[in-house]
Amino acid sequence: MSDIASNDDSGLGPPDVAADERWMRHAFALADHAEQAFDEIPVGAVLVGADGRLLGEGWNRNIADHDPSAHAEIMAMREAGRTLGNHRLVGSTLYVTLEPCAMCAMALVHARVARLVYGAADPKTGACGSVFDLLADPRHNHRVEVRGGVLGEEAGRRLSNYFRAKRGKPPL
Repeated sequence: MSDIASNDDSGLGPPDVAADERWMRHAFALADHAEQAFDEIPVGAVLVGADGRLLGEGWNRNIADHDPSAHAEIMAMREAGRTLGNHRLVGSTLYVTLEPCAMCAMALVHARVARLVYGAADPKTGACGSVFDLLADPRHNHRVEVRGGVLGEEAGRRLSNYFRAKRGKPPL
């Protein structure tokens, strides 16, 4: 199921569903890397420019780096900023396997990311529509278009299976 939030004033037009799914699969590969190489919670993110060029990618590294801010989204935005030589990521789209938390949602606003595409909703800390919606607040000086649920069932199953394995349970 896909969901487009009402806070879109980006003028980007309708989503390219095939591109969204392709980039989400790239984010899945990064999430797999986080789990297999670092035993991190498997969340992956990619930041793509308006021209379709990969600007940055990341995966959760907060445990490995001893850094509570090293979420996949932040890591991808840091790399994109270095790639562009600019802290503003205007016109870009962030693809992430899990709905961003409050910290990551506000980083999207500060970086002027145009669009967010996420896989699984986060019923515990989701800040882009699930628990609360920071991106829809009219007081912000920037709006981020939000599309949630892209390959959401697969994204949710991957995360559930990670936590099931941690508890010694079989995968779904």
